Amino acid sequence: MAQFDTIRTAAGTSAAQIDEGLRAHMNKVYGTMSVGMLITFLAAWAISTLAVTADPSAAAAQIGTSKYLTSFGATIYMSPLKWVIMFAPLLFVFGFSAAINRLSAAAAQLVFYAFAFMMGLSLSSIFIVYTSASIAQVFLITSIAFAGLSLYGYVTKKDLSAMGTFLMMGLIGLIVAMIVNIFLASDALTFAISVIGVLIFAGLTAYDTQKIKNTYLEHAHSGDSEWLGKAAIMGALNLYLDFINMFMFLLQLFGNRE
Repeated sequence: MAQFDTIRTAAGTSAAQIDEGLRAHMNKVYGTMSVGMLITFLAAWAISTLAVTADPSAAAAQIGTSKYLTSFGATIYMSPLKWVIMFAPLLFVFGFSAAINRLSAAAAQLVFYAFAFMMGLSLSSIFIVYTSASIAQVFLITSIAFAGLSLYGYVTKKDLSAMGTFLMMGLIGLIVAMIVNIFLASDALTFAISVIGVLIFAGLTAYDTQKIKNTYLEHAHSGDSEWLGKAAIMGALNLYLDFINMFMFLLQLFGNRE
């Protein structure tokens, strides 16, 4: 239910209309996020199948018993291009956030789906490193945890905005630690990063859900469907990133390697 009396009565908009609009807005957020997730995992799986072969005659490098990288796989995983693939999604997010006001809602949605595909390319190695069973198990665990945390963020009457600054500071520190650990390759630091990462993105899932809800309630009376459409896409992007990152950190903790 809508929580702001000033919004309920604004511009003659009834409480029922606000609540119906909020449900439609959240459905669009979760629907867009779900399509993005599907694109990411299909792209990651498809790219991983192109990157690996069991035929040594077609191999560019061996990565395990009866498992070889194709020339395509060697290019994206072993050449300097791997650094571009690794950091491109992060740069894409910053660029998308900066350009969202200049895009139409339809264009923003297409850009989001293009980002989801790029993320799939970046994550494709998980199908080579981890067993399919452990990927499926961790995905299920992440889905359950995400659903519970997002539901909490949606229904709680507690103001979670105070968490935002703390979580963003933690996220910046986490990114710095991850970059440093690329060069240190410390197992202990990797474990600590994974645990802290799960906690940060668990908190961000609840925080972002409440923020998406409150943003809609604050602007519902404006009747600007274009702005609300772009707000839904940005909300989908935030929740998508929360899910993906929580999944990856849980996979590092509990995934079984090939």
